[in-house]
Amino acid sequence: MCGVSTRLHQEVFGFDEVVRASDTDFEASGLKAPSLIRLGFLAVLPAGSFLGAIDSISADRHRRLPGGLAEHLTREVETI
Repeated sequence: MCGVSTRLHQEVFGFDEVVRASDTDFEASGLKAPSLIRLGFLAVLPAGSFLGAIDSISADRHRRLPGGLAEHLTREVETI
């Protein structure tokens, strides 16, 4: 799972995914305020430990997330 934060000033440009109130999937997301999907804050949690969940994001946004993570990791490996 990815962390979600309303601290937009902490955005890692080109890495985090910003969900703005003007985005077509904002209302369906169940988010209360514009938020960041933080690709740098990943965790694997047992299903019983979830306190809540957002509703849904667009298929396009969902496809971008793993692609952005893979691109970032590949870029990091190439620079080492």
